[in-house]
Amino acid sequence: MRNFYPEIEPYDSGHLDVGDGQQIYWETSGNPDGKPAVFVHGGPGGGTAPTQRRFFDPTKYRIVLFDQRGCGQSRPHIADGADLSVNTTAHLIADMERLRTHLGIERWQVFGGSWGSTLGLAYAQSHPDRVTELVLRGIFLLRRSEIDWYYNGGAAHIYPDLWEGYLAPIPEAERDGDLVEAYHRLLTSDDPAVAGAAARAWTGWEQATSYLLPRPAENTGAGSGSESDADDAQRFDLAFATIENHYFVHHGFLTDGQLLADIDAIAHIPGVIVQGRYDVVCPTRSAWDLHRAWPSAELHIVADAGHASYEPGIRHHLIEATDRFAG
Repeated sequence: MRNFYPEIEPYDSGHLDVGDGQQIYWETSGNPDGKPAVFVHGGPGGGTAPTQRRFFDPTKYRIVLFDQRGCGQSRPHIADGADLSVNTTAHLIADMERLRTHLGIERWQVFGGSWGSTLGLAYAQSHPDRVTELVLRGIFLLRRSEIDWYYNGGAAHIYPDLWEGYLAPIPEAERDGDLVEAYHRLLTSDDPAVAGAAARAWTGWEQATSYLLPRPAENTGAGSGSESDADDAQRFDLAFATIENHYFVHHGFLTDGQLLADIDAIAHIPGVIVQGRYDVVCPTRSAWDLHRAWPSAELHIVADAGHASYEPGIRHHLIEATDRFAG
């Protein structure tokens, strides 16, 4: 079973002005002369983390991480009033291209899971000549059926107890409607307490259901319980929930089924798809549909895994793929 590569620190980092008053945080680690690979984080709104560097052999890869607009270390942060009107899939694709050019990279491997698989596919279909390989996990095609499954009650049949926490901020009269729309009203409320409670519930639902065996809450404020931890947790919750909900209310700024309809653009690109059999967040149906549309891409369904990339079987196949593509 493949394990993570050792912890490493970035050898360079900075903020790139991508227009619209936005500056995205980026970092590079590993071998400056190695094969370029870009890690596309999830959410949207999740941000990067040091562990994400460890999917790649640092002696062979030039590893690029970046925080998408409004979250992580990018500026302005959603908690500081970032403008969501300039935060769309097209903007993020353009940001990736601007970052690639800024770093002097001709072509790079695109690695992403969950929303990162969505954005990774959308980017590759827009710029197929810039992608050497795609390594994708926990496939999310952002179809309406996928949104309804997870946010409008399908997954509640598996986690009815945790679903109660997700429903809690929503007024009872609105619980039979579109819950994504109901959350949108809460998350954009002028009352910080209302928005904050909604952000905690939305984020908590996803964190609690992402592993095959549910783990204790992993919020960014779960450390010492200090005031700074709580502030970090609140900022993470707001970015994760508000940006994610913004994308889902607008259908990801994609037409339904677009990523499958445009698959011919990447048919020639080598790909590996890794999917947890019991992924509740992004069910296996989407990975299967992607593989059927793109049969040249390898599909690995991990029998004892859920959604999270850090689960052993998923991690194994992801690192196995980056190792194979390193040459």
